[in-house]
Amino acid sequence: MPETPQNNHGGRRAGAGRKSGTGSFGEPTQPIRVPVSLLPSVKAMLSSSGKQPGGLVILPFTEHPTQHPLPLFSGKVAAGFPSPADDYVEKSLDLNELLVQKPAATFFVRAEGESMLGAGIHPDDILVVDRSIEPVPGKIVICALNGELTVKRLERDGEQWKLKAENPAYPDIVIHAELEMVIWGVVTNVIHAV
Repeated sequence: MPETPQNNHGGRRAGAGRKSGTGSFGEPTQPIRVPVSLLPSVKAMLSSSGKQPGGLVILPFTEHPTQHPLPLFSGKVAAGFPSPADDYVEKSLDLNELLVQKPAATFFVRAEGESMLGAGIHPDDILVVDRSIEPVPGKIVICALNGELTVKRLERDGEQWKLKAENPAYPDIVIHAELEMVIWGVVTNVIHAV
């Protein structure tokens, strides 16, 4: 009987494949399934290793963040004349509960630049972004414009859509057919150091 030739193709082979941590990210990777509608956004984020040319930095949000409830006092702080503070705590406040309504649809970005100062967004502020909220006129959105992330207010003037800067030193961006734009989500909160 003739011998069956040995197949050297396919399957696991010792020493084959990319060594762990040698890829473009410098650490082990894991395959994931991504909805087709989010592929351009995910690819744009990964191609820049999280740092976008437009100045926004993607910050991860974990599905099950560590909870650190802090005391919330029931009295309010006067911004004018001082008043006696209440001596008791009303309840504990978890900032995850306060800032994140839908964890699976939420991510954080760090702002850079001064185009949104009028909206209270300063350089290095952390923006809380919800992908599940519909981007309607008047909302502040995070969007990818020709591969660069930016934060602007979405506006509509008749049939014309634009991304409005909240600083007169920066021009508004008129949205037209030649512009490649993907809205990533709506900004719900700004974390701003004082």
